[in-house]
Amino acid sequence: MAPPDLALVLTAAACLGLRLAGVWLAGGLTTDHPAIAWATAVAQATLAAFVALAIVAPAGALAEVPLAARMAGLSVGVAACLAIRRRLLPALLAGLVAMLVVRAVIA
Repeated sequence: MAPPDLALVLTAAACLGLRLAGVWLAGGLTTDHPAIAWATAVAQATLAAFVALAIVAPAGALAEVPLAARMAGLSVGVAACLAIRRRLLPALLAGLVAMLVVRAVIA
């Protein structure tokens, strides 16, 4: 097996092993366990960091969208999420529509 292929197989095996260990560990814990609360907090913080990075320093096609439009989309998306009991898909769609409308008005 070529070294790049071996590296890919070992990386995939390590990722699968870590996922299985996480499922095994989480299966034995209650929802109010401190480890579950910590994992939830880390996941939310990571998502918040990615969203902040996409808003402040976007790459690719999002870099063409003005900051005002990105901020409007974020604001409307968060407000919609809170208003409709944390349903993510409708909130994402509302934020996207708001961003596109503001972008069309500015441009």
